[in-house]
Amino acid sequence: MPRPIPPLNPLRAFEVAARHLSFTRAAEELCVTPSAVSHQIKVLEDNLGIPLFVRDTKSLILTSAGKAYLPGVQEAFRQLVQATYRVQRERQVPALKLNLPPTFAMKWLIPRMKRFMTRHPDIDLRVSTSKHMSDFARDDVDLEVRYGRGDYPGLHAEPCLTVAVTPVCSPALLTSGTPLATVEDLRHHTLLHDDSTYDDVSNPDWATWLEHAGVSDIDTSRGPSFWPSHLVIDAAMDGLGVALAKRPWVSRDIAEGRLIEPFPALTLPVQFAYYLVYPEERAADPRIQAFAAWVREEQVAEGQPPPLR
Repeated sequence: MPRPIPPLNPLRAFEVAARHLSFTRAAEELCVTPSAVSHQIKVLEDNLGIPLFVRDTKSLILTSAGKAYLPGVQEAFRQLVQATYRVQRERQVPALKLNLPPTFAMKWLIPRMKRFMTRHPDIDLRVSTSKHMSDFARDDVDLEVRYGRGDYPGLHAEPCLTVAVTPVCSPALLTSGTPLATVEDLRHHTLLHDDSTYDDVSNPDWATWLEHAGVSDIDTSRGPSFWPSHLVIDAAMDGLGVALAKRPWVSRDIAEGRLIEPFPALTLPVQFAYYLVYPEERAADPRIQAFAAWVREEQVAEGQPPPLR
């Protein structure tokens, strides 16, 4: 039968005392009295049947056995620390990996993300952006935001953000001398185009919006185009022209005065919406539940409840 290892407390007292070569300093580190350290060392020596220290009134010296024993004890404690760290790390909640459309991440999530971090400090978000749909069986993604009708066989799809489009521009554009009082005035301004493409036909362009506004004689073929969508919004803020933007992406910029909405009554609703999408078997994942609940709360708090499920 192998001999049992000595008790842990005496071993710890030995390691600290040997490192400091002082019972007094060891006692300070261990938050006990020097006599308690001395007692623990005596217990260890009795257990091993051999002295580990030479004691005198002025110094504490390791015996040859103590010198030989110390490296193995220190290595054992290092391994205990590492093993404890590994098991605690494994118990921690893993990061929630999100794949989002670039502008959803830039214009909706990031401005609100601090509120999620405050609400759920134990959940780290790992955000990536792509216009392509993830393959959940292959890609390292927990949840994805998709733009469409929500028809994704085999996947849970929860509507999270309705969409409407509206023209926006910099307030400085209205002081340039060129009026923008009516839709017809757009013929005198540069139209900025969102060149995002989707598999659906619901993504409005300037021609669609102008038809909605009842105007048909404005040339919509001219003007610079941008992708992703937040670039056309930045171009509008820089005074390059008038952009047709999804309302959720510009609501904060309008509220804070970086953009204006010259024709708010002519906002055009879009059939498609943004959906939180993930495999059905992940529905009970507490990280996904927390993120989905937070998105719903954000929409309600802003007076924009998501579409009915």
